Amino acid sequence: MQFNKEELQAMLIRRGFVPELSFAAFENNEIVAFTLNGIGSFNGIKTAYDTGTGTIKEFRGKGLASKIFLHSIPFLKNAGVSKYLLEVLQHNTGAISVYKKLGFEVSREFNYYVTKNEEVQLRPKAMPPDYYKQQIDLRKTELITGFWDFNPSWQNSIEAILRAPDSFISIGIFKGQQLVGYCIFEPVSGDVTQIAIDAKYRRMGIATNLLIEALKFNQHHSVKIINTEIDCKSISGFLESNAITPKGKQFEMIKNL
Repeated sequence: MQFNKEELQAMLIRRGFVPELSFAAFENNEIVAFTLNGIGSFNGIKTAYDTGTGTIKEFRGKGLASKIFLHSIPFLKNAGVSKYLLEVLQHNTGAISVYKKLGFEVSREFNYYVTKNEEVQLRPKAMPPDYYKQQIDLRKTELITGFWDFNPSWQNSIEAILRAPDSFISIGIFKGQQLVGYCIFEPVSGDVTQIAIDAKYRRMGIATNLLIEALKFNQHHSVKIINTEIDCKSISGFLESNAITPKGKQFEMIKNL
């Protein structure tokens, strides 16, 4: 993956990067392999998250990523971390094999979507007159968790969003005073971080209208939806009906420390 400096900094903040609990391998005082760890709460448990791992080409195949991970464990445990979480592309069979040898187990499977803006085919529907759009306060999470068909992945969690709330646009659709759907969008990356509709108000065009509104703010050349549960037909059906098709699949993997 390629990032510019600003995108990388935004990603690290969102994923909870903690330099003091991140580690690298060196040769002659130069980094040759690294793992950047995020720290936060996942399902109520203090967890470390692989925010980014890399090894320069000449040093691959030497097991450095595994050595870095094993070196980090006592430091993470001393900081009160009891689980380690990561995501890996399903076609990266080499990495998956390494993680399984380290004791990681697959916890979920995800789709991820990347579609160029001009290829998205959104068809707006007229909303009844008592429905209206309004920005919402992300701190009032009790308004939205009941809309979820699955719990968000690490980078899409409310905790991740609130690490840099000014980076996101948060739009709700209301019927009278009642929130019936919302979308959280990161304009710089083009990332639809969360979109969910109250089950009683689905198939009325609410999600489509939310996505149209969110994409007005898009500063990226593509629309991205990362880490939707593979078995969630409601989100996959909605995205694919708007010509947003899967780019690939990931495993979420977790290990008890």
